[in-house]
Amino acid sequence: MFDFGILFASVLNGITTGAVYALVALGLTLIYGVLHIINFAHGASLMVALYFVYVLKEKFGIDPYAALVLLVPAMFVLGYALQRFIINRASHGKDENILLATLGIAIVLENLALLVFQSDTRNIETTYTLATANVLGATIAQTKLIAFAGALGVATALLLFMQKSRLGRAIRAVAKEKHGAKLMGIDVEHVYAMSFGIGLACLGAAACFLLPTYYVNPQAGSGFVLVSFTIVVLGGMGSFTGALLGGLLMGIVESLCGLYLGESLGQLGIFLIFIVVLLFKPEGFFGAKA
Repeated sequence: MFDFGILFASVLNGITTGAVYALVALGLTLIYGVLHIINFAHGASLMVALYFVYVLKEKFGIDPYAALVLLVPAMFVLGYALQRFIINRASHGKDENILLATLGIAIVLENLALLVFQSDTRNIETTYTLATANVLGATIAQTKLIAFAGALGVATALLLFMQKSRLGRAIRAVAKEKHGAKLMGIDVEHVYAMSFGIGLACLGAAACFLLPTYYVNPQAGSGFVLVSFTIVVLGGMGSFTGALLGGLLMGIVESLCGLYLGESLGQLGIFLIFIVVLLFKPEGFFGAKA
């Protein structure tokens, strides 16, 4: 058995990791909530964002956190363009075509990364990479605390935007009933593209918080998107509250499983929970039954 100090440090570490998971999952659940499809390119898009952060730091000396002001808008533009000019045109109104289009985009992005960066795993070094802080007696990396605060800040801003802004109300209207929204004068195609762009903007923010302590290679996004999909299912498809709380919970589960079973088996608990939720509550904890 581990003493309380070790358990507390593990839970705290899990919460900080879970906040970034939640940020990635928020983008995925927003896209699902509006377009009602799973974005298979989500992991590859996160990988692209991580490479952007890497290049900005290594080639131009821009700090990962400072890169937020560049990367978030850049990923938004990328997402808007992908949905408006590729996914939308390739779909021809069929959901299965959208799934294939996003899968094709993922394959293209990953192979472009292989072509440009090869398969090498890369990371960055900063003056604060190894810095730690003491939180109620537990030692934790400063970068994780910054990631936790930043991810919660972005998530809160997104939730407020969805509740208070005109575009947020339009997005919720399209998610609820797109035909009715169109009759009310809402440009549904524009809302689709904006939603996709915001979803990828979340990945841009997540990449800036991740890379000071993480790495990037052409497959780096795959692990995150698997966990994020589990979070979306756990919280309820399309539920922002579920994605946020589910992300924090999955971070804690992964950290505790890593503590008891070994780091390589840390995600075992996540996928066991995923199976249990699918068996007994497939709509998720905050989702509505079909």
